[in-house]
Amino acid sequence: MKKLLLLIFLFGFFSASAQDTLTVMQYNLLNYGNTTTYCTLSNNNIDNKDNYIETIVHYINPDIFTVNEMAAKSQTITYLLENALNTNGVTKYSAASFTPNNLSSDLANAMYYNHEKLGLAAHYIAQSYIRDVDVYKLYYKSATLDQGDTIFVYCVVAHLKAGTGYESDRNDMATYTMNYLTKHNPDENYMIMGDFNLYTSSEPAYQTLTTNSTLHFNDPINKPGNWNNNSDFALYQTQSTHTTSNGCASTGGMDDRFDFILISDNIKNNNKRVQYIPDSYHAVGQDGLHFNNSINASPENTSAPADIINALYNNSDHLPVTLKLKVETTSGIDQWDESSFERIKYNNPTSGKLNFSVQVKQKSSLRVEVYSLLGQKELQQEYLLNRGLQQFSMNIYNLPKGMYIVRFIDQTNRIQYSQKLIKQ
Repeated sequence: MKKLLLLIFLFGFFSASAQDTLTVMQYNLLNYGNTTTYCTLSNNNIDNKDNYIETIVHYINPDIFTVNEMAAKSQTITYLLENALNTNGVTKYSAASFTPNNLSSDLANAMYYNHEKLGLAAHYIAQSYIRDVDVYKLYYKSATLDQGDTIFVYCVVAHLKAGTGYESDRNDMATYTMNYLTKHNPDENYMIMGDFNLYTSSEPAYQTLTTNSTLHFNDPINKPGNWNNNSDFALYQTQSTHTTSNGCASTGGMDDRFDFILISDNIKNNNKRVQYIPDSYHAVGQDGLHFNNSINASPENTSAPADIINALYNNSDHLPVTLKLKVETTSGIDQWDESSFERIKYNNPTSGKLNFSVQVKQKSSLRVEVYSLLGQKELQQEYLLNRGLQQFSMNIYNLPKGMYIVRFIDQTNRIQYSQKLIKQ
């Protein structure tokens, strides 16, 4: 079996601080492609909506676009992609997989993403009581992706039960979601977003999302209170864009904060190379001057261009909410010096065991990780290193055939080395 000998003597260090920005938008599209007795082909025509959504999306230019109230059909999700997102020369958007679990609901969530920056690693259903709550795991396409270096962002998209008197149902949906998340990779970069239909921050569902000790969600603008029909929150309310009815959209004017993007502690505190950019959160088209009024009423709404305000009014009774994330595109410090590995030798390609030898000048702790080319960690094992040359073996029998990245990490000296690995 072919052996690969790697001799590395590199002094000093390289500190990488490259950054990128991701724009995130969440939007309730109001029965997109779903015909009801009140939202019809006349007052909620899908082709008209595509024109409005296209105007809004190309104005905001989101890298992550999550939505509620899609007709629960894969062809409808594709229709929006082709007729409102990838239009007028834009080709960068992809749709996440559509795998509904609650087949009794006419409405579903969806997510679209900029595939030039991001890839979809996985899609899960967290819970299906009343409606599905979807979990989309995205990875950032960093320059060192082929070395197993990437960043993951999880988007949890929820549309909680609407109406007064349904506080218990909303909390059940939130509780089931949090139970799932806390059992599956809770220490990650999470956002939970959607139309939560909450009237106050004291509601049990909001408390369930924001007080969990394992996975804690934060309001980026930190505006707790009684949001319903309260002018103190006029700048943050997202529903309704209408005061008069067209038969489909809700009325009442801007007097509820129903739509949210909440962020985990990891994103708030930049624990895992993703951080919320302060003051970037806002409701698109909300100027704070249209409390209990439609967004296109007097005085003129100058928070966005007139065609955007018109599109927001005509497309939905909700406003989209948006924020920006800072992403550290490389992994900080990657260094080799006299205290690091003197030699690494391992069998490549291999079929069942990864046999490797490591020579170091001092005792240290070694972690060996194996990643897929999507950046998903497949295996991990810890070893104690004594001074001198040592030999180890790692079982990789269960890995499917293909190409991987093997990473050797000297945890004592905070040094790492990555190379490709072929499993035969």
